[in-house]
Amino acid sequence: MGKGLTQFTRRCALLALPAALILALTPLKPAQAAWPEKPIKLVLPFGPGGVADVTSRIMADKLSQKFNQRVVIENMPGPGGIAAARAVAGAAPDGYTMALVTNGTAISVAAFKSLPFDPVKDFEMVSMVGTFDLVFVVNAESEYKTLGDFIKAAKAQSGKLNIGTIAVGGTQNLGAELFKSTAGLNVQIVPYKNSPDIVVALLRNDVQMLVEFPPAVKGQVADKKLRILAVSSPKESPLFPGIPTVDAAGVKGYEVISWNAVGAPKGTPKEIVATMNKAIHEVLALPEVKEQFARVGVVTHPSTPQELMTRLTSDIKKWDDVIVKAGIPKK
Repeated sequence: MGKGLTQFTRRCALLALPAALILALTPLKPAQAAWPEKPIKLVLPFGPGGVADVTSRIMADKLSQKFNQRVVIENMPGPGGIAAARAVAGAAPDGYTMALVTNGTAISVAAFKSLPFDPVKDFEMVSMVGTFDLVFVVNAESEYKTLGDFIKAAKAQSGKLNIGTIAVGGTQNLGAELFKSTAGLNVQIVPYKNSPDIVVALLRNDVQMLVEFPPAVKGQVADKKLRILAVSSPKESPLFPGIPTVDAAGVKGYEVISWNAVGAPKGTPKEIVATMNKAIHEVLALPEVKEQFARVGVVTHPSTPQELMTRLTSDIKKWDDVIVKAGIPKK
């Protein structure tokens, strides 16, 4: 019996030998390299120098240090952010080309009859980056000490008061249109080419209030030439302590939150999205990053991918409604 067992064992060993040889001769697949192993490009739909560019570069610098790979900003301005969006949507979904997605992206979907991209279908959402308010500002010598004062005067002088903003269809302009419709006011929304022109118009009393982003009026507010009456977010901004929200001033339900975020081409692996999301959260938690963002009126605000997608889709619907009510022709 012992002899038969030995022969059986030898036979099994001989049968197993070819399989062992095959395994030995088969080259092992190399372990998948950890992402990122080369520079990452973040494409912005704006030119250099603006709030989005400044904050993106701050974040990119810290991400570069964290990944030990450069995160490179590529400015690609153009109408509706179309050029930048197309460049990213058509890129390989490997995590090495990403996009700055903003509330302006949502506005473009609402403002154009058709776009050559769909941010909801063509992008993976990664994370929010920051949020920033609109501010409602009057001349420091104005009789309107509160937003409630302005609303009361606008109702008493129907059609006679003007609100200045920049170009039709921008966040500031649509924020003013939303204020007008939500408050039930008959006021004129007057568009200007740029922010300095609106400030001059306000100082001359050509307009009685302006709606803008904080950096555009920061200097004049500090010099006490202009006064902020309200902010557009649903709760008091940490950057403007003591300044009430438009909602608290009596325009119930009013909310405009401008935001910047990061998106990637559709099909980017979930592991890469998760790695970038985690890195963004860690970078935005750094005290020096929070401080640098605050200098340009931005509050760091990382999120989950799903929270970002919810914000994008809700803003598309919101701004579409505003554009229709304001009678702004779609491009």
